[in-house]
Amino acid sequence: MKIATREIVREIDRLTIQKYGIPGLVLMENAGRAAADVLLDNFAYAQKVAIFSGGGNNGGDGFVIARHLISEGLDVDTYIVSDPKKYKGDALTNYKALKNLDGNIIELKDNLRKYKQADVIVDALFGTGLEREIAGFHKKVIEFINSQGVPTLAVDLPSGIDSNTGYPLGTAVLADITVTFVLPKLGISIYPGVEYAGEIYVAGITTPYSLEDQIPYELLSSESVADILAPRYEDTNKGTYGHLFILAGSAGKSGAAALAALGAQRSGAGLVTVGVPRSLNPIMEQKTTEAMTEPLPETDMETLGTVSVKRVLEIMKGKKTALAIGPGISTTDETREFLYEIIRNSNLPMVIDADALTLVAENPEILKEAKAPIVLTPHPGEMSRLAGISTQEVQDDRIGVSLDFSAKYNVYLVLKGARSIISTPEGEIFINTTGNAGMASGGMGDVLTGIIGGFLAQRLDPLEACVLGVFAHGLAGDLVARKNGEAGMIASDVANSLPHAIKEIPQMDEHPVTRIR
Repeated sequence: MKIATREIVREIDRLTIQKYGIPGLVLMENAGRAAADVLLDNFAYAQKVAIFSGGGNNGGDGFVIARHLISEGLDVDTYIVSDPKKYKGDALTNYKALKNLDGNIIELKDNLRKYKQADVIVDALFGTGLEREIAGFHKKVIEFINSQGVPTLAVDLPSGIDSNTGYPLGTAVLADITVTFVLPKLGISIYPGVEYAGEIYVAGITTPYSLEDQIPYELLSSESVADILAPRYEDTNKGTYGHLFILAGSAGKSGAAALAALGAQRSGAGLVTVGVPRSLNPIMEQKTTEAMTEPLPETDMETLGTVSVKRVLEIMKGKKTALAIGPGISTTDETREFLYEIIRNSNLPMVIDADALTLVAENPEILKEAKAPIVLTPHPGEMSRLAGISTQEVQDDRIGVSLDFSAKYNVYLVLKGARSIISTPEGEIFINTTGNAGMASGGMGDVLTGIIGGFLAQRLDPLEACVLGVFAHGLAGDLVARKNGEAGMIASDVANSLPHAIKEIPQMDEHPVTRIR
């Protein structure tokens, strides 16, 4: 499902009204009615509803909701936070309509003691246009709503949440349900906005579908990912499903190489070869039964280095179909030079992770010398080194940082974390919706490297490999959590759950949002 930024929402509204001739009053009516329907469906017990309406169109939506709830026999109090004399346009029309129906409209005038206890609160204070910090009486109202201990339904997005970044603008409503319109907003598709939105419903309000076609942001779901899955036919062999070459491991970090291999195998790759420093090979042969190993020339420090380059390039000229490089590979000077030579000379699509990302961060310009497509899979700390900014700056603008780096260096980037983000050189963003806190443990990234590498080896294009890899990896973690709980989950649990996850994707009926028309 596509996702809208603040700017996209404004343009969709403008074109709907100006180009297609659908009046704003119709859009507001549809929005308010949809929100009222969701409230009635989810809170059938509610007899008394309190609606807090702001001074703009979001407040106008609140007036429409009030009318429809009154028509259903509910006792509705509509609290106006702003001066009613400032209403204009469609919001003014609906304010007058509610008033003409003798709706109980209460002007708070900085006095929250006028509030009467309700079963459900509707937050219609601020919409997607909010960009300033909330202060004064508006801040007190939001804090008051959060303190009431009754369910809250937010209109379009929780008031106070920045619709682009997901961060509270000083404070924000903690909603149980958010009814958003046309498309999910970016700010409630990523953290921390996800935590404020609660359960999300997306209501169509008769904006033309065609206006969504060129939007470059998407929220991943089983429906969108299932299209990537390719059938496995009877008359095939291991060569049909590709051969991944993994360059990984150093003393004390053989587990990272083994986990990457396991992830690749569980993704369905036909063959996997793990290239490791020669001295590490006996250990790898014990750790990997189904994967092959390749003992490579090593440095005096028992790492891969320039001495390894010739042999690696020879191997890559064989029937390998993709390359994964980085897990546990070490960060020595010689390993850095080895990595740069592989990036320069590889004709195979590659995924770069872990130690290799640390080395790339010392000279990101090396990425511009690559001949083949590259996927990077950093966690926020690695992204901060790649981008030359603090980890907090990365977390404050995950979308922007990802887009800028992908465009500058012509790479596909998976910024890991809760709601991992995939960005492309063309400016697209895909937000993952699978995964859980149990996956915050060592080795998960190594498994993901293997999974994406495995899909690259199976000849998926880089974007498909990222999308399917990230979604399936998170879903595998969700399946483990359902069975065993989140605490104590380890990376091999997730890898071994991957075939089940891939099988389940086409059958899933769980979606991150509920779309209503």
